[in-house]
Amino acid sequence: MENAIPELEEIRRQLMSQARPKKPKMLVVDDEPDNLDLLYRTFRREFQVLKAESGVRALELLQKEGEVAVIISDQRMPEMKGTEFLKKTLPQFPNTVRIILTGFTDIEDLVEAINSGQVYKYITKPWDPNELKAVVERAAETYDVQMQRIEELRRAQVQTNLLAAIAEAAQTADSLPATLKPIATAFAKSFNSDVCVLQIVEADTLSATAGIQSNIDNPPNWLSGDSLVKEAIKSQKIQGSVNVPADAELAGVTHYQESGIQAHLVVPITYRNTTVAVLSLQWKQPSTLKQDELSLIHLSAKHVGLALASTRLG
Repeated sequence: MENAIPELEEIRRQLMSQARPKKPKMLVVDDEPDNLDLLYRTFRREFQVLKAESGVRALELLQKEGEVAVIISDQRMPEMKGTEFLKKTLPQFPNTVRIILTGFTDIEDLVEAINSGQVYKYITKPWDPNELKAVVERAAETYDVQMQRIEELRRAQVQTNLLAAIAEAAQTADSLPATLKPIATAFAKSFNSDVCVLQIVEADTLSATAGIQSNIDNPPNWLSGDSLVKEAIKSQKIQGSVNVPADAELAGVTHYQESGIQAHLVVPITYRNTTVAVLSLQWKQPSTLKQDELSLIHLSAKHVGLALASTRLG
């Protein structure tokens, strides 16, 4: 992405201030209550530990809680062996790292599971706490690396799709108004916004020409009276609040209270040093944008400016 851009720094600071590190989730599965409690006590400081006394209960818990970083499962349990349980988790949660606790007599049962990638590591009973902690630490690191790679690929795909959508809108639309809606739709999809408005600016004032993508019935039309929009047009710099209820300057603004919008990002669209439109991204919850996504929005806004200019000139 781009190097640090002065007008993005305040929004980046807001995002960082509300991004609180969360403990990764771990699921421990054992039919013996004492072992289950011991595993919980061993890892509760570093993880949000979920407990299940059987494979069946563990599958139910995963359906409710979603993906976890690490699963530690006993091998010998009634109803369902540990390897059988872990195999059932693989299709829905392929990135979870799986560890088996087993006795020496069960080693042969694990060969297929390990070779097929269902099991990351096995630990023999009785386990050494330090060894188990070291294995789990490496497992969590492995999960983090996997998720970082997946996120990088996702963001690259988002960028490709977004820039392609902007280019297609410019090439296929037969008028300026027709260009706006597909671009707003692409931005809303790319950044999971509840409302996205791309509105033309004429003589530093919002015009009536706009493209709107919204998953809210009758989306509010209050941009012309919003201080963030006015400042974005005036300064030609991105304005926003990633958590409106916590923003002293905006918390009491009527249109935010009535609409339920809790995060608002306003991006001026410029061409040859003139503001030609504004892009408004609105969310009904505090923003969870990553810094790379913020930079992508800034980069893509430049392409929107070119797209609108080419449509006008065409």
